[in-house]
Amino acid sequence: MKNVEVEIYTDGACSNNPGVGGYGAILFYQDSNGQVHEKKLSKGFNMTTNNRMELMAVIDALSVLKKPCKVKLYSDSKYVVDSINQKWLDGWVKKNWRLNTNNPVKNIDLWKKYIEIAKVHEIEFIWVKGHASNKYNELCDKMAVEARNSGNLSIDEGF
Repeated sequence: MKNVEVEIYTDGACSNNPGVGGYGAILFYQDSNGQVHEKKLSKGFNMTTNNRMELMAVIDALSVLKKPCKVKLYSDSKYVVDSINQKWLDGWVKKNWRLNTNNPVKNIDLWKKYIEIAKVHEIEFIWVKGHASNKYNELCDKMAVEARNSGNLSIDEGF
């Protein structure tokens, strides 16, 4: 059986860094009848970083997929996209979560969650320029800012 194809757009936002943050994600897929479905996710946190919000958006979007999928994931985060596409993540794992400077990698808790959730999917990461009129990136940014400003904030346990 062919994997369902899904497009995901994600963005994170943080006021001060670290500070109050949020993320937004939009998932699109087409069912067997040709009907396009859309799912939006967002959440705010009382103390976090922008990179954590960018990565959490990816993790939470992937976590709602119910079966293995072929995913095109669009993000304006060079941190997230380059960590995957430039194989930095692979190197961090091989070096027991250490950088070339021997300092520990940041956000290990989230990277471990990403590895676990991503292994069943075929994921292509695509970098998009932020605030450059990409309709869905702009919408994710708006959702992230709204979540950040909502007052309904969660605790980022890993921060």
